[in-house]
Amino acid sequence: MNVVAQALVEARRLWRTFARGLAAVMPKGLYARALLIVILPMVVLQSAIALVFMERHWQTVTFRLSNAVTQDIAALIDIYRDFHGLDPDNSKLEGIARYRLNLDAEVLPPGPLPPALPKPFFSLVDRAMSSEIERQIRLPFWIDTVGRSDFIEVRVDMGEAVLRVVARRSQAYASNTHIFIIWMVGTSVVLISVAILFLRNQIKPILALADAAEEFGKGREVEFRPRGAREVRRATYAFLEMKRRIERAMEQRTTMLNGVSHDLRTILTRFKLSLALLGDEADVQDLSGDVDEMQRMLEAYLAFARGDIGEAAAPTDIPAMLETLRQESERLGHDTQVVYAGEPIATVRPDAFKRCLANLLNNAARHGDKIRLEGSCDEKFLQIHVDDDGPGIPVDAREKVFRPFVRLDEARNQDEGGTGLGLAIARDIARSHGGEIFLGASPLGGLRASVRVPV
Repeated sequence: MNVVAQALVEARRLWRTFARGLAAVMPKGLYARALLIVILPMVVLQSAIALVFMERHWQTVTFRLSNAVTQDIAALIDIYRDFHGLDPDNSKLEGIARYRLNLDAEVLPPGPLPPALPKPFFSLVDRAMSSEIERQIRLPFWIDTVGRSDFIEVRVDMGEAVLRVVARRSQAYASNTHIFIIWMVGTSVVLISVAILFLRNQIKPILALADAAEEFGKGREVEFRPRGAREVRRATYAFLEMKRRIERAMEQRTTMLNGVSHDLRTILTRFKLSLALLGDEADVQDLSGDVDEMQRMLEAYLAFARGDIGEAAAPTDIPAMLETLRQESERLGHDTQVVYAGEPIATVRPDAFKRCLANLLNNAARHGDKIRLEGSCDEKFLQIHVDDDGPGIPVDAREKVFRPFVRLDEARNQDEGGTGLGLAIARDIARSHGGEIFLGASPLGGLRASVRVPV
């Protein structure tokens, strides 16, 4: 029982190894996999049919041709025996062989036959000719089907002489190699052409749906119509309905937040007016400072909840944006450098993306003396690094600081209003572009905040 269990475990292990190896060499795209699924079974089936049925057909033809050549050789032996006295130099026999039977015949003096040649393993004509000579002539013979590829040589010991016959290989053997190749290439070309034309039209709607989902995830406008197979259309309709629900929810949230912000700002404005009428007493100034702090916190909370909804993505000059941020940082007294490489224009939501970078820049300026903005853009991603020389953030706390209202002991993620939403807002904006923010160690010795968004 243990042996059987071990064998099953080993079989499963081998199967998993085979499956992993097969997955490694298999194409990764749906188009290529679909082509492989359609074409491979048909090619294998065509090969099996051609190999089995056509090979059997040509084997039968070869045996019949070999039988005919053997009959001609037997007829020459009979002519030699019956008319040798009338044709002492065998010229008549050789003429009949050459002009009537298309064979090269020669009567040799009696003597031993050449030593037997090794039998070729895959030679059908050798087996067919040998079998027919043994069955029809029943005399000692020697055959060579290998020495000269286009000819077959047969020698038959007739006792008083040896008959040597040379025949063209095509007289005894029907080769099917070229027909097999033509059959395989022709059917494969037809199958591949039909499969490519059909599958390309089936894959296009799936690719369009994937592109639309990706564009929507980047916050860009999406317009496309359902097409393709029924299942693809169903998935497209589901995506469009989901898109409409998300847009409706975002619109309702925006409307609600606008109403809330208007009402709360109105109340805060009345507070400020009332405090302004009370004079410049110390208690009044403290209350006025509290009202200002409440207003800053309100703006931060609303900005986090709103997520800069409604702004359309547009081609944006990223180096110019970084230079503007540098100038603003320099005005506040921070030593800031900007380095940029690659394509200067990227499609983002300008105000939202600038705010994302500004939050990261403010966070760096609060805890470091030197700031470095390093950007790059290629065909796939726009990436911005914000480095500082501050104390940094422990590795185990780098994910925690992105949570709303969370502050570390060093308060690395507090925004200007002290709400703990700066990094949370920045990550929310990056993710709304289909990207992400990563924290790591900076070459300056502090924290590196990296923004990467697809372009």
